[in-house]
Amino acid sequence: MNGLNEDPRIAKTSGALSMSCVVDVTIKASAETIWRLLTDAKDFPRWNSTVSGIDGQIRDGQRIRVHAPGTTRTFTPRISDVVPGRRMAWIGGRAPFFKGVRVFTLTPRPDGSTDFEMGERFSGLMLPVAKRSMPDFGPVFRRYADDLRHEAERVGDAQARAA
Repeated sequence: MNGLNEDPRIAKTSGALSMSCVVDVTIKASAETIWRLLTDAKDFPRWNSTVSGIDGQIRDGQRIRVHAPGTTRTFTPRISDVVPGRRMAWIGGRAPFFKGVRVFTLTPRPDGSTDFEMGERFSGLMLPVAKRSMPDFGPVFRRYADDLRHEAERVGDAQARAA
């Protein structure tokens, strides 16, 4: 993981029938503060420039509708593998044809900060065709992590001042 005050790091892999992108960054905020941001669907577009809206509730077993800015594209992942304050997955598509799995992981650090990681893996028989129309996820994931870091640290600072 990154040290404090470093830019988010990106790692990408690509194969014939799979590809992935992972971003990680250390955020000077508690896992609970970050979790609240990641699970508040209505507030998401206020702080996250990579999402223009989310319909539904970000809760285990629920299906949400994620709207991408500047496009009519929507994604309808199902929320699963939720461990409150620590981990969740957004799963979309239909295996074995095309499947995307985005995993969010929060790891608290002894100093009160949190290591945030978000990774997405795409796989399936249709991936070679789909890849041609998919964006480079590196810049999008970096922006996502930066937006989350800025908002979580802003909220965390406001909470500390109020205490």
